[in-house]
Order: sequence, then structure tokens, then C-alpha cells
Amino acid sequence: MKILDFPDFIRDRVVPQVSGTYVYRCLGCRGTFDVDRLLYTCPECRSVLMIEDQEWDRLRRTPGSLWRRIFDYRAMINEPALKGIYRFHELLGSILPLDAVVYLGEGHTPVVRANDRLKDYVGRPFFFKNDGQNPSASFKDRGMASAFSYLQYLMKTRGMRQVLAVCASTGDTSAAAALYASYLVAGVRSAVLLPHGKVTPQQLGQPLGSGARVIEIPGVFDDCMKIVEELSERYPVALMNSKNAWRILGQESYSYEIAQAFDYDVERLVVVVPIGNAGNITAVMAGFLKLYDLGIIPALPRILGVQSEHADPVYRYYEETDPAKRVFKPVTVKPSVAQAAMIGNPVSMPRVIRLVEHFRDCAGGDAVQVVQVSEQEIMDAMLLANRNGHIACTQGGECLAGFHRAVREGRVPQGFAGVLDSTAHALKFAGFQEKYFEDRFEPEFQVVPKEELRNRPVLVRPPKGVPCPEPGKAMNPEDFRAFVTATAEAVASLLGLEAAR
Repeated sequence: MKILDFPDFIRDRVVPQVSGTYVYRCLGCRGTFDVDRLLYTCPECRSVLMIEDQEWDRLRRTPGSLWRRIFDYRAMINEPALKGIYRFHELLGSILPLDAVVYLGEGHTPVVRANDRLKDYVGRPFFFKNDGQNPSASFKDRGMASAFSYLQYLMKTRGMRQVLAVCASTGDTSAAAALYASYLVAGVRSAVLLPHGKVTPQQLGQPLGSGARVIEIPGVFDDCMKIVEELSERYPVALMNSKNAWRILGQESYSYEIAQAFDYDVERLVVVVPIGNAGNITAVMAGFLKLYDLGIIPALPRILGVQSEHADPVYRYYEETDPAKRVFKPVTVKPSVAQAAMIGNPVSMPRVIRLVEHFRDCAGGDAVQVVQVSEQEIMDAMLLANRNGHIACTQGGECLAGFHRAVREGRVPQGFAGVLDSTAHALKFAGFQEKYFEDRFEPEFQVVPKEELRNRPVLVRPPKGVPCPEPGKAMNPEDFRAFVTATAEAVASLLGLEAAR
């Protein structure tokens, strides 16, 4: 739709203008720092940072009802920079001109309603938001679109050259970072650090295919993270993990899209998010709080974080009901099928603590909860979801298992519906599905396949004496007809079919 076709009252607001004054805000000492350079921790106290618009009050002068119209009309415009997460430009990066925006097709992933069988199984209606339909097949593209758009902006305005974008990853972050770096051909290289043997072959292939320098090290993600943190402090690199506050900012778009998908009525939703490095749940809470502050949504949804019992530091922190007695303690992780969430010392934990407190102040003590699930529950839930029309990854299975548990424990009132985050495409975790079907999970995973969820291919051959096709060899018509007839009969018998009368 062309600008001239829009109503007069909205026409000059559809294409956003550069505005605002952005700073890094330290969550520790509360200091502020200019965003004209790459910062990942506070120069004064080493705490984590968030992005803050110091002219935020200007956005409050626009009524929430008008903001809803602006975002809805933007959905109709054919401007590539506004096709993705920057449809919500004023909330995500209003200091960025549109020519700095990197758009690879991220954002606006579908919200798919669960069928009646799944709804009855859980006991509440729910939806999967399929973030596996982002370009690199995971939700990480939201944050990378933000981080690389900002990086491109710095390169254009500050003359930055020969930037090395580096990240630690359990798979999805590396795939997204390598993809977006490869798009910014001029002056950007990509390097990713992965824990050796703990990334699926599908995920390993993605950064390799995008041309990144892939480095494997012993240990788990937390060990890789310590190394890239050391690199970011001693060398001029662009850190692309969730310590990068621009990454968190871009992931807020998940909340904005949910609000828009439900016509900005989210009061009776439970948004279910897997917790790994805690960046995503941080962004989800921050995004809804912004919408609430501007009157775009009249009330906040509930947030449900989910962790595996094999990597559950956030669950353990909130298991203590007395806030005065809570002490965060990293945990030593055990192998988990939810590999992207297999993190024992999440770097965004200070953000989580601050935002949970704010969210609960606005919406009540039950507004944010955390549940723990088993590895068995995660795998069973993933397979069950995908048996019913979804493409959920193991983290999506973690969300379904967590929502199911929360309903059983009475944490989800009647009349509420869930929105579950399937953070990546099921194909990225096909290896775990194969292990389940073939009953070859290592003992440390503590997963025992349920026969009703297993599925294996069946080889059908025609009876002895009937010729079979061979690669590179032609069959005469009579032999081929005999093969087709005999094999069709064998398949029909296997499927329990009866010949039509």
C-alpha cells in the first residue's frame, strides 16, 4: 500500500522519523553512558546494561489508541525496513534511520492455535508462536536484527572498520549472528565459540554455511561465554550475546507482535517462555511493560518462565518465597535436550530480578512465575505438539511441559489462554527426536521413550521373485508393472486397506 492511499490522520506517522536520546543504563550503579560506542558492561561497576530512551515521555503524548492504529497501518506498507521488527521503530530503536536497518525477513512469525486434542490434554486453550520461522530458524534473529542494525549505524556514523562480531552459543545464537554478519559484507567478520560436541549437527552447519569462523572448545556454554567476555574486554570486538543490550532490545518485538496478534487485549494471556541465558524472558517483560506504560495495552499478561531440572538456577532463585532471603547461585548443568536453555549462570539474571520486581508491582505477585520440568516431560511434550500440527523445538516442548504443569498445579485460572514460545524450528533438534524413536538416549538425559510416541520407518519390499528398480538401470514395462502391483498390495496390507468395490 502506498503512502498516498493512507488516511490523512495517519499518513505522516506511518514512516517513522529519527527521534529520542538513547543511553546505556547500568542496573547496578544506575549510571548512564552514551551509546556512540559498543558497551556490554558498566565501565564503573561491571554490571549489565539496558538501553533507555531518555526522551521516552514524548511517546506518552500520543494516545495508546493512536499507537495501535500506527502499528496496524504500518503492517500494510511496502517498506522493507518496516516489514520486520522495526514496525515498532519508536519502541526499539528510534535513533536509527531506516537506511541503517538490516532486514532479512525476521519477525511477525505466526501464532498457531492448538487443536482440540492438545487443548484438552493441557486443560486450557493455547497457541504456539513459531519463532522457528525466522530466517535462521530461531528467535535469535530478532535480537540480531537490532544489534546488527545498530552496528551498521555505528559503521556509517562513526567510521568503524573491520569489525569482528563474536559470540558464544549453544547453536541458535551462532547461526543468527553468522547469518546477519554475512549480509553486512563490507567490514564485518564473524567468529563463534561453541561447546565441543554439545551443538546439534544442524545448528553447527548454519554458521559454517554462512562463512563464520567456528571455534569449538571443551566445556559447556557457560565456559564459552567466559571466553568471549574476556575477548570483549581486551580486544575491539562486537559481542553478539545477550550481554549486548541491543540484542535484548530487539527481542522485545516478540511481545509487541503478541499484543498486535490479539488486538492488544492480553490481560487473560499467559506468555510462556523457556529460560536459558535469561535474555528472552527479560525482553518479553520489558516489551509488555513499555506497551502498558504507553497505554497501548490496558493490562499486562502473565509471564511463565520454564526451566529443565538439569539447568534451573532461575527456578531455584524464585523457589525461595521470601524476597529478602533470595540469593542467586549458579548451578552446574547436566545434559539437556533443551540445549539452548542449558545454561547454569545466565548473564541476564540482574535484568530478570529488576524486571520481575517491576512487573509484579504493576500486575500483582502472580504475574511472573517460574516452573521446573523434567527432561522426560520436555521430550514427550515436543513430540506430542508436533504430532498435532506444530513444528516445536525442544524449547517449545519445554514451554508446553511447563504450561501443562502450571495448569495442573492451579497456576492458570479458568478463562486464561497460553501463548507458548517455540524458539526454534523442530528440524534443528531432529537428532533428539531420532534418539527418542530409536531408544538410544544416554542415561544422563533420563529419558525413556513412550511407545505411543515413537515412530520409525518401515521398509516394504515386494515378494521374492518380483524385480525391484535399481539406480541407473531401466526396467522393462512388464517388470515395472509387476513391481508396482506387488508393492502396492504390500503397502495396502500394512495400512489395513481394503480394495474398493
